[in-house]
Amino acid sequence: MAYSKKVVIVGSGAAAYTAAIYAARANLDPLVFGGVAMGGQLMITSEVENFPGFPEPIQGPELMERMRKQCERLLVRIIAEPVTKADLSRRPFRLASSEGTEASAEALIIATGANAKWLGLPSEKKLMGHGVSACATCDGFFFKGKEVLVVGGGDTAMEEGLFLTKFASKVTIVHRRAQLRASRIMQDRALKNPKVSMLLDSAVTEVLGDDHVVGAKVKNLKTGAEAQLRCDGLFVAIGHAPTTDFLAGQLRLDANGYIVTDGHARTSVEGVFAAGDVMDSRYRQAITAAGAGCMAALEAERFLAGHE
Repeated sequence: MAYSKKVVIVGSGAAAYTAAIYAARANLDPLVFGGVAMGGQLMITSEVENFPGFPEPIQGPELMERMRKQCERLLVRIIAEPVTKADLSRRPFRLASSEGTEASAEALIIATGANAKWLGLPSEKKLMGHGVSACATCDGFFFKGKEVLVVGGGDTAMEEGLFLTKFASKVTIVHRRAQLRASRIMQDRALKNPKVSMLLDSAVTEVLGDDHVVGAKVKNLKTGAEAQLRCDGLFVAIGHAPTTDFLAGQLRLDANGYIVTDGHARTSVEGVFAAGDVMDSRYRQAITAAGAGCMAALEAERFLAGHE
């Protein structure tokens, strides 16, 4: 199957769906390559309390399902296939999916997101969304007066840990090396906070709990000794990996692989726009992703109007 479109959107999270809604309302008849894991990071989020318009918490998957249905009501075609090849050397841009579906696009919006790096433990996967998280600003509110572990030793881990002190009674940062990798100023802030403690030369080997986190097994990597720590939540803060492999170096990326934009969703290739976590390593929120998706669609509309 091959499509010829004015706008193609790659991704299926809040940024991609919002871009599709705006593009559809501008009569651009967008096509969305949603990938295999439709819905993005919110599909592994339990309750969402900070998305405007929902007085009561809404489950992450339900929020994404509502966005998808809104797209479908506007007759947006959504294909549940990941893009594996892209040629951005000239317009129209050409894309191909893993299933062989091809599309050409006069304007392209990339909203493929970024995946949190996990520890790779079966117990971690089992309890994801039930006490295991990779986003303190998303889920910290649910740990008022509770004890949590934060895994990581960089600035992200320090930032997550410090944010969690607003809610948690105790925050233990677990790092596998003898020295933290975080900047000195972030280390100092964490070490000076009375709620924060450090567990160095250590690694989490198992998350404990049946239907919610109740603790974790931690191994000292120098002595080999194992201990069980009681905790109500485990936050993994070892970084994110933006989904940009299919671009094969055709767009300007920053040192961490995020797409570089000009503040108006425009990338280094004219006619290609980026939105959401694939270009945002700082906020990584559903609402900022949705806002960026809106910006990308409006910029794509303006671009197309100027190139008719």
